[in-house]
Amino acid sequence: MLAVSPSSSPQPDFQALYTDHHSWLLGWLKRRLHDAGLAGDLAHDTFIKILVAREAGAIAEPRPFLATIARRLIANHCRREALEHAYLDALLHAPQACAPSPETIAIVVESLHLIDRALAKLPEPARQAFLMAHLDGMRYADIAAELNVSTHSVKKYLTRANLLCFFAVPDFAAS
Repeated sequence: MLAVSPSSSPQPDFQALYTDHHSWLLGWLKRRLHDAGLAGDLAHDTFIKILVAREAGAIAEPRPFLATIARRLIANHCRREALEHAYLDALLHAPQACAPSPETIAIVVESLHLIDRALAKLPEPARQAFLMAHLDGMRYADIAAELNVSTHSVKKYLTRANLLCFFAVPDFAAS
């Protein structure tokens, strides 16, 4: 059993965790992703998350613990990639005269990632209300009926989601 304690220095335990399980995690990720570079990045990110969080308590089963963190990182990566592809696909269907510059594309993609990360912090009903309002153009009453909540709840959900998104993108918050 490997203990990682927030009160003491995590270095010796973290080093043992890394030494004992990095190769296994890297192989596990390579088999799932079929991309050695991405697997290496996500293996690195998995251990960084543990080091930064200084997970409290003992890790009784390090491999399932590491696999859980890595699965979440894979899901986040896939969601970000899908968002980026959807935006780039929409650009392909826009008239050439409306095409944004590469710099604008990079800024929009990064903003989408920040908004996605902010929305991931919300409870599911609030996230759904935000998407229904902003992507589907639904009215509060329609969203309330769809989610089986009051219009007041929808208003609270959207206020919270809009604020999170507003402050998630630095350029919007600064202006």
